[in-house]
Amino acid sequence: MDNFRNMALLNTSLLLFVLQICALAWQAAARVNLRMEDTLEVYMDSSAEIHCLYNFTEKPTMVMVQWFVREREGHRVRISFSDLTMQKVDENTSYSNRISVRASSDGETLTIQDVKLSDEREFFCQVSGLAKGNGEGRTLLKVFDPPEPPVIEGVLSGVSVSGDSPARIASCETREGFPKPNITWYRDHIPIHPAIGLANVVTLVTRESSGLYTVQSELHYKVTKEDKDAHFSCEVSYFVPGAVRTSESKGINITVHYPTTSVKIWKESPEGLVKEGDTVEIRCQGDGNPPAPIIFNREQSDVELDSYQGLLVLKEVSRADSGVYECHSLDKRVVNHDEVVDTLQLTVHYLDPAVVMPKDSEVMLKGEDLTATCNALSSLETTTVWFKDGIEVERGHVMKLQDATFDTAGQYDCEVTVAALPGLLTSGSVHIIVQGAPQIKDAERDIELTEKVGGWVNLSCEVRGQPKPTITWSITGSQSQSWREVVKRETEDQVQSVVTLKVTTDTVAICNSTNDLGVETKTYSITSIPFSQTPTARKTSVDNSGVIIVVIIVSILLLAILGSVFYFLYKKGKLPCGRSGKQEIINAYSAKEKTNKDIVVEMKAKKTEESMLLKGVNGEQKPPNDQNSTLSS
Repeated sequence: MDNFRNMALLNTSLLLFVLQICALAWQAAARVNLRMEDTLEVYMDSSAEIHCLYNFTEKPTMVMVQWFVREREGHRVRISFSDLTMQKVDENTSYSNRISVRASSDGETLTIQDVKLSDEREFFCQVSGLAKGNGEGRTLLKVFDPPEPPVIEGVLSGVSVSGDSPARIASCETREGFPKPNITWYRDHIPIHPAIGLANVVTLVTRESSGLYTVQSELHYKVTKEDKDAHFSCEVSYFVPGAVRTSESKGINITVHYPTTSVKIWKESPEGLVKEGDTVEIRCQGDGNPPAPIIFNREQSDVELDSYQGLLVLKEVSRADSGVYECHSLDKRVVNHDEVVDTLQLTVHYLDPAVVMPKDSEVMLKGEDLTATCNALSSLETTTVWFKDGIEVERGHVMKLQDATFDTAGQYDCEVTVAALPGLLTSGSVHIIVQGAPQIKDAERDIELTEKVGGWVNLSCEVRGQPKPTITWSITGSQSQSWREVVKRETEDQVQSVVTLKVTTDTVAICNSTNDLGVETKTYSITSIPFSQTPTARKTSVDNSGVIIVVIIVSILLLAILGSVFYFLYKKGKLPCGRSGKQEIINAYSAKEKTNKDIVVEMKAKKTEESMLLKGVNGEQKPPNDQNSTLSS
């Protein structure tokens, strides 16, 4: 009996096991396939769409979909529910007013509006088809907010190279980013990696009340002199949906303090060569930072020269200021100042006053030769030019005057210049006096004139000589009270005398010019003519020349007119031919010649009368009005 009972229990257990196996097999045949993204990345303040896609192996009679979110504490809260008859957003949750669910043939889409940082969590989609299968999927929502561009600031006080450890040189800050951004430092666009004793970075991360991150980074760096020209910058890297982006700050230059290792001296002004009287500015500058004080002195002299901020000013220099100038740096960071020095050779060029030989003035006799020199001591090559009355007469230090005449006399100026320095110039002069016996300026010494009795003539006598000659007149024939001197002009070596004479009879007027070296005379022989006769000059070279010139000019004009007439008749075909024609031409030409002679004779007569009436200084006669004007002058 017990065996039978045991057998029955065994059979029942086997039956239940078989039934369970069958149920599991049936359930395995009827199931749901559900697909969701593992992660969804969106920008803050944007919208997020989470898709829940599913399908059943056997079509269910009813499908129920529920959406859940995991709270910070870890438990899940439903936020939405839907089935064949309804779709509902759960109330009293943080998503009640920001989500919506949209159904489609292959699933549902949960849309979250105005995504916040607090929305970065897991969202679950649970699908139930009852007996046809159940399924659940999850998506992690990640939220991103790019930070502000980085702001970099350098240390304003400067950094010294003498420090034993890295010093703070700059700070970089980026604000309000999510997730936490990272800051990287660069020197001339090369990343700076932390190294013991050389560089390290101190970073401070702050989580704002909004949930966003602010990152501050300080660069501690051991600077060297070479860093004075380097540019430091920082770069922020941050995550965005599907990528990593960067933003670089502006580059800054760090003020580096380092000792002076060398100085440089140079002449700042004037440009080019220096001459006496110039103001010279000498500049000296060291390579240290900040610049150390600079002092100047002459070579082999410990006397400090007055200077200001590395500038030495030498006013109105002379040749005594030539020499070697030194500048030194008084940098306290340098142990031996004498080793930091530079030198400048200053040469002050000069041109001494010109020395002219002979000095001041020199007396020569006519026909003599003279050699004059003009020299000026200079530190540069000079050029000498001689001038007389502003006109260049000689180039070179030596001027030679040969076969002196009265025209040789006068002042000679020499000008000495330096081609390399146009500002250097000096000059000197010598006055040449040429002595000689009196010399009448007119070529003719004996002049014959004719004049009516009672007429007036002007007689001129102009003489050159040195010493200055004296002029006296000796007049015989006319009455002594009938002449007087009306003009007398004198220069250094010239004398001019003009007398007016009333002719009463044949007269001889002699101009006597004398000085210590000789005598020179000029004679006027005046023939008086009674009123009944026409006065004719016995010697009128000027009148004869005038008549000859008039005759020549008139003849040329008549020949030109005659030629033009022949050419005109020839062109018109009216030129006479044969003997009768030739005779007509001869007769016409004879008539023209006669007319020419009449014209010449008439013009000559007129010219003779005019010459007697218009005589000038050398035996000229003027009308009474003109004579009076001459006397008054």
